[in-house]
Amino acid sequence: MPTIQELATEAKAAASRLGIHKFDMAGSIIDESSVKVDQGKPDQVKASNRCTVAVRVWNDQGSVGITSTTNVDPVGLELALKTASEASFFGATENVPDFSPEFAAPLAKEFHEKAAPTGVSDLLEKLLGAEKELKSAHPAIASVPYNSIAQRESDRFYLNSEGAMRTESASTASMYLYTKTEAEGKKPRSAGAFRISRGVEHLDVEGCVKEAAEKTISHLDYEKITTGKYTVVFSPEAFLDLLRAFSNLFNAQNILDKQSLSTQESLGTAIASPLLSLADDALHPANIGVTTFDGEGTPTRRTSLITDGVLTGFLHSSGTAKRLNTTPTGHANMGAKVTVSPHFYHVFSNASTEQELDLKTAENVVLVDDLQALHAGVKALQGSFSLPFDGWLLKGGKRISVESATVAGNFLSLLKSITHIGKEAHLTPSGVCPYIWVEELSITGE
Repeated sequence: MPTIQELATEAKAAASRLGIHKFDMAGSIIDESSVKVDQGKPDQVKASNRCTVAVRVWNDQGSVGITSTTNVDPVGLELALKTASEASFFGATENVPDFSPEFAAPLAKEFHEKAAPTGVSDLLEKLLGAEKELKSAHPAIASVPYNSIAQRESDRFYLNSEGAMRTESASTASMYLYTKTEAEGKKPRSAGAFRISRGVEHLDVEGCVKEAAEKTISHLDYEKITTGKYTVVFSPEAFLDLLRAFSNLFNAQNILDKQSLSTQESLGTAIASPLLSLADDALHPANIGVTTFDGEGTPTRRTSLITDGVLTGFLHSSGTAKRLNTTPTGHANMGAKVTVSPHFYHVFSNASTEQELDLKTAENVVLVDDLQALHAGVKALQGSFSLPFDGWLLKGGKRISVESATVAGNFLSLLKSITHIGKEAHLTPSGVCPYIWVEELSITGE
């Protein structure tokens, strides 16, 4: 596999041979491995090393063509440039993408941090031990059918014909455990836990086992829930899942395509409870998957989306920023069409006088821990959702597992119905977020 510097050198040489004057490339080199176990035995070992590069070429008339390749030897790069050059003559003539105006702007930080990889035998040993400990936590835990430890190294880059050269490198390790129970006279129940860190040696294996066990055991004694309106508390993971499901609200490309719950005129309007503030922050200290620049070479930054309930920003590529007369925010993905997506949400509240509510003393409150079927139960352009969930009814100081139920509502109404935001933020793979209390949501029992 060539180095990124070798890719840049060869790309410029190939462009010169082909008479291409303007081009850019974005891509990544990824090396990853993962293991899975089943009932005390190794079940699956995967390893891959791959490179993916997107190539854009502008012709002398100013239109652009794009292609992608996994063949990054000199022949493959030259073929990709030639293909993109030929495609440029069939490119769009309106709102043609261009280099980001910030491709040479200094990055907020340079990031090159990789943990030493762990051998596959050690990964299996850790996971086998976790499976054994989790199954021994309770007689009803019959298996851990979904489990994995994975490690990944990535090197990202962006370069263009005007001399831009961005690189970053990082490593991540992740683990998940998801149980299944078998108990006489009871329905099978499941629960899981997830952990992520910079490297395998820093993974909180014990914490993952403990959380999965506690959640599973708490679901063994379940009850039906009465259909009705409840105060609902969303776990950090569940609330961030909803935010991502309705991320068109903040997506400038969706807004321009008229595929959003927002319009250009929505900026400055109150869309949520004044308790809620939200930013997208790829550089957040807690973000394991740090991203210092986007697919167009634009530096990432903290982007305020909601401040005290007021919509204060959108996520932009260089193209959407130009059309909406603002600056790019570092959220572009290079592809056949440049798309926009969030990096890492930070949910918080600026309210300082609010009294902290305690889940231990909550009465007749539904705690939604894990939302399911988001691909089917969300109508992103209508704002509505109806989703099965795992969770508990909090009553009399107890957590009563909900047998089977759905939570339904309208996302914009939900944002305005937030009555409390916890003070303690919790790290998840997609952001940091406290527990979020919402009044009057519909819960439908089985």
